[in-house]
Amino acid sequence: METILYTCIPKDVPPCATSCVTSLVGALLLFAAFYRRALEAWRIQGRKLWLGCLGLAILSAAYNTLYLYGIKSFDIASGAFTFCMTVVVLPVVLLTMHRKIPLKTWLSVLFVCTGIVLALGQTLHRGHLQGLALMGVGCLLRAVFIVLLTDFAKKHDPLAIAIFLELFASGYSFVGWLCDEPRLFLALPYSRTLVASWTIYAYFVVAISQALNIFGLKRVTAANATIVYSTEIVFTLIWGLILPESLIEHVKLTPFILLGAILVIIGSLAEIIEFPQKGENAKDEEEGSA
Repeated sequence: METILYTCIPKDVPPCATSCVTSLVGALLLFAAFYRRALEAWRIQGRKLWLGCLGLAILSAAYNTLYLYGIKSFDIASGAFTFCMTVVVLPVVLLTMHRKIPLKTWLSVLFVCTGIVLALGQTLHRGHLQGLALMGVGCLLRAVFIVLLTDFAKKHDPLAIAIFLELFASGYSFVGWLCDEPRLFLALPYSRTLVASWTIYAYFVVAISQALNIFGLKRVTAANATIVYSTEIVFTLIWGLILPESLIEHVKLTPFILLGAILVIIGSLAEIIEFPQKGENAKDEEEGSA
């Protein structure tokens, strides 16, 4: 739903305002439900927990704000495919951090990249360059964020991370919002669409999805997570097809977009499916004979 909600937010709303309000509301919702667990994690893990969340929050606030600026240049389908560009920069980030990249990850990246190129190649023009550049930088920051968060989630409580990460991200976004529009809430173009978009985003994307993602990161690699995240395009297209045009711009499903989505799915499956090795098959046959 993330891309859909991005496009529903009025374009004259400052991106920092959206990032600030939704992160704050999401953090408060999680804290209201799990405050004892969060405070206990703060007491036990202390400085390492909040310092790590402070650093990760900078990346989170930055890439979310860049996404909100960049998405304004695209329709829903194109915007969703640009989100997948995180996969493109992931190998560069992993190599820079001296991480080993398995062959199947390279194969997955190839499939996803091909899908992005097919889907966007027919729609991009010069007017999209600025938005594409903003989304590209956002995807680079998100790739770094995912790698660092994956390591961090294996050492600390996921719910505590989600709460403090979003709380700190809200603070960073508030500073950006204040610099961009000193009148803050007084300058917002209030409407039912804005309130509904912010509410749904804070509850479903920030509070629920962010917490679930961090739980998941305890059990997977950064490459697993990044490539599986790219399947967001499939659900974005489904929402864009079934939701009424009175809510969002209807997605026009072209053969290139359809083929691009299929390649993204194939790339994700190639990353997460474990194929038995020849040695393992022989061993299983020997055990079966015995």
